[in-house]
Amino acid sequence: MNSKEILALIEQFEGAFDTYKKSLQKNNEEIIQHLSLTWKNMQSEQKEIKKLEDTIHQQNSETTELKIKSEELDKKILEQKAKREELSTKNTDLNKNLETATDELKKPQFELENLISKLDSLNEKITTKESEKTELDQITLDNERRENELKTTFSKEKLEELDNKLSQLKSNNFFVSFLMEYSDEEIPEVEIITTIMQKGSCKLDDLKKKLDIPPIMAVRTIKQLAVKGIINLDETNNTISMP
Repeated sequence: MNSKEILALIEQFEGAFDTYKKSLQKNNEEIIQHLSLTWKNMQSEQKEIKKLEDTIHQQNSETTELKIKSEELDKKILEQKAKREELSTKNTDLNKNLETATDELKKPQFELENLISKLDSLNEKITTKESEKTELDQITLDNERRENELKTTFSKEKLEELDNKLSQLKSNNFFVSFLMEYSDEEIPEVEIITTIMQKGSCKLDDLKKKLDIPPIMAVRTIKQLAVKGIINLDETNNTISMP
């Protein structure tokens, strides 16, 4: 092999070596970039792992705390159940005692109810009798009052005088004539006119007290009679008289 061939081989080797060197350098750069990217990813993952570890640690702490609270609640529940069983036992005993006491009290209770029923019936009868007596007493008083009024008012002379005045009043006023002949004596108009005719005149307050109707109704009736001209009402001195 001559020198030219050797130089050609050397040049070929150097070209191949340069190509290899460039390829190696390019691969090294890519590897370095890949390693750098991988390192950054690893750092990011380590941060995430650290966060996860912190979260897990926190959750473990919370879980431990919850377990402790759960155990405490379990203890309290057991204590409450024990108290409930104790109270249930006491309640059962008290119910038994109550049933026994109730059975023992049934007989006197029945006797008491029977006695109360009889007492209520007797009170009702007494109330009824008292009401009847009150009513009879009132009727008796009313009859006695009317009898005394009749004895005092309607003497023979008064009756003659009243008849004369009635005759004159009937001839002068048709309404009064009709009222005297066809109205019951309990009608307030009749009692008002009768009282005025007996006394000639009277005070409004005295007449209101005499009538068996409320004062406001008495005043209204008197004013109606005055408006119709059946009686005279002097509102200045509250005096009532016949026309």
